[in-house]
This record gives sequence, structure tokens and C-alpha cells, in this order.
Amino acid sequence: MNAGEILSRRLRGGDVVALCGDLGAGKTHFTKGIVGGLGGDPQEVSSPTFTLVHEYRDGRLPVYHFDFYRLEAASELRGIGWEDYLREDGVLIVEWADRFGEELPKDAIRVRFLIGEGDTRILEVS
Repeated sequence: MNAGEILSRRLRGGDVVALCGDLGAGKTHFTKGIVGGLGGDPQEVSSPTFTLVHEYRDGRLPVYHFDFYRLEAASELRGIGWEDYLREDGVLIVEWADRFGEELPKDAIRVRFLIGEGDTRILEVS
């Protein structure tokens, strides 16, 4: 079972999941597990690197999937409606969250992805 799917069982509306790790570490794959675990279609999940946010609304909770990689400054978050999304009753998933960690709620679920040998990934959740 995918670690994202396991985490999805504990998620509630308003939760923020902050994903940090190198390129190719599995952040988008993890998000597919969350979306699938919430009842959405994981095949619809793709990296929002160029659109900055994707919305998935087919599961028991809506998922708002962000990517902070291309943002240059925290002030750009206003332009994508970050504060409005924080007031939504869905789950916010943020790839490259460490770029603007100060903009995340203090109670965000933080997941760090470490690349092990071969296809092995190590996840640190706090």
C-alpha cells in the first residue's frame, strides 16, 4: 500500500501536507496515493510545476495540490490564492514546501523524502 494512501485515512478538511525532497524523490507519486485514498482518481494527478496548483474534487475531501518550485518570492503566493485555499475545507498538498515554510500553518503535516539505494525512498513524517 502507498504511504500517501495510508496518510489519507487520517486527513481532515483544512489539513496541510508539506512535501519536501529532491527532484524525483516521489512527491507527486505520494500525492497520487493521497488522492486515491480519499476516493479520487490517482491517474488524474500530475505535477503542478507549471500551473502552480491543481484541484481534485472527486474524493471525500477536495485536494488542492500546489508546487512552490517555480515561485521566486513568498509574495507570489497571494497571486495564486494561497490564503483563500487555506480557508477551504479541503486538503492542501504542497510540493517543495520548504521554499516558503514560513507561509505554512504551524500544524502542517511535514513529509521529507530521502532517496535511498535503487528505488528505495525514506519518508520522515512530523
